[in-house]
Amino acid sequence: MGGVRLLSGAAALVVVTACSGVTTPVLADTIEAALVRAYQTNPQLNAQRASVRATDENVPQALSGYRPKVAITASGGYQYTDATQGVPGGPGQTLHGAQAPAAVGATVSQTLFDGFQTSNKTRAAEGQVSASREGLRVLEQTVLLAAATIYMDYLRDSAIVEVQRSNVRVLEETLKQTRDRFNVGEVTRTDVAQSQAQLAAGRTQLMTAQSTLTTTRSNFRRIVGNEPGQLAPGSPVDRFLPASLAGAVDLGLTQNPNITAAMYGIDVSHLQVKVAEGALFPTVSLQANVQQGYAQQLTVQKQFFASAIAQVSVPIYQGGAEYSLIRQSKETLAQQRLTLEQVRDQTRASVVQAWGQLEAGKSQVVSAQAQVEASEVALNGIREEAKAGQRTTFDVLNAQQTLVNARVALVTAQHDRVVASYAVLNAVGRLSPQVLKLNTTIYDPSVHYHQVRDSWVGVRTPDGQ
Repeated sequence: MGGVRLLSGAAALVVVTACSGVTTPVLADTIEAALVRAYQTNPQLNAQRASVRATDENVPQALSGYRPKVAITASGGYQYTDATQGVPGGPGQTLHGAQAPAAVGATVSQTLFDGFQTSNKTRAAEGQVSASREGLRVLEQTVLLAAATIYMDYLRDSAIVEVQRSNVRVLEETLKQTRDRFNVGEVTRTDVAQSQAQLAAGRTQLMTAQSTLTTTRSNFRRIVGNEPGQLAPGSPVDRFLPASLAGAVDLGLTQNPNITAAMYGIDVSHLQVKVAEGALFPTVSLQANVQQGYAQQLTVQKQFFASAIAQVSVPIYQGGAEYSLIRQSKETLAQQRLTLEQVRDQTRASVVQAWGQLEAGKSQVVSAQAQVEASEVALNGIREEAKAGQRTTFDVLNAQQTLVNARVALVTAQHDRVVASYAVLNAVGRLSPQVLKLNTTIYDPSVHYHQVRDSWVGVRTPDGQ
C-alpha cells in the first residue's frame, strides 16, 4: 500500500469535506478507548464471565468425593409402653408406663475407593473450567470485533451523511444557477426540471443516510456502552498480524480459542468414559457412628452406642444401565473428536476468507482514492465545458453524482480496510487486550478459580454475594 495512511470514515470525512469548505470537527474519542469500554462494560461479556465462575464450582463439587461426610442426629418425644414379658402359658411380668425418650448421635462416613470416579470427575471438571475459559476468549474476541466494527460503522455512516449533505448543498447551488441561466434564456425548462429532480434525489439519499446513522448510533450504545461523540480515525492493526497467509493459518490452528475449546472438550469426554467405567469397580467405604440415648426403654434409662464399620460393595449386575452409559460416553468422545476436525476446517476457512478480504480492502482503498481524484477532475472539466455550452446540465449532474458515489465508495473502502484487519486478528485468535495493548485491567478467570477450588464450607461468593 506504499505510504498511504489508511484511516477510518473520519479520515474519509476529511477528504470529502475539504472540497466543500466544511470545517472538520475536533476529534476526541479513539477506537482503543471504545474497545476498552466494551471489554469492561459489555453485559454479554460480563454474563459470560459469571458463567465461567459458575463452572469453577464444578471442581470443588468433584473434590467433595474425597472428603468425609458428617451428620448429627437428635430425637426426642413421648412414648407410652404396656407390655407383658414371659413365655406363653407361663407367669408373666407386666410393664407399663410413659417415658420421654431422647437421643443424640453423630455419623461420619468416608469413601476409601470408588473406582477412581472422584479423581476422574475432578480432572473432567478441571477440563470443563479450561474449556469455559476458552469460550470466554471466544466471546471476548467477538465483543472486541463488534466494538471495532461499530466504531468504524459510525465513522463511515457519519462521513456518508456529510457527503450527502455536501451534495445537497452543491445541488441547491446548481439549481439556483440553472434557474438564473433559464431566466436569461441560456438553458431550457428541461434543464431546470433535471436539476430539481437531482436535488430531490439527493435529499432522499441524505435522509436515508441520516436514518442509517441513527441506527448505528443505537448499536454503538448497545455494544460499546456510551453514546458516540466526536470520534478519531481508526487505524488497521496490521502490525499485529502474521506476514503471510500461511503464517496466519498456522497461527489460527494453534491459537484460535474455538480449537482449544474443542480440544478440552475431547479431554472432558475421555474422562467421562472413565467415570462411567468406574461404576463397574467395587467401592470401599468406612462409617463411624456414635449415639447417646436416654429412656429408650422402660428398663433402660441410659444407653451409649458406638460403631466403626468398613463396607465393600461389588457391583454384579445393575440392570445394564451402566454398560449403556459407557457406550454412550464413548460415542460422545468420538463425536467430540470429529467436532475438533470440523472446527479446524472452519477456522482455516475463516482465516483464508478474512485474509482475502483484507487484501481486497487494501486494493479497494487505492482504487477508490483514484476514483475520487479522477471524478473531481472530470466534474471540474465538465462544469467549465458547460459554461462554454459544450456540455449540458444533465452532464454536470451526472458528473456530480459520480463524484458523490466515488466519495461514498472511498469511505466504505476505508471502513472495510480497518474492519478486515480486526477480522483477521480475530480469526487467528489474537484479538485480545493483551495483543492490542489496551489500557485496561485484564480479567483473569484463574483468580476466582483458586479462591473456590479448595473451599470446604461457605455460601458466600468471593465477591461477597
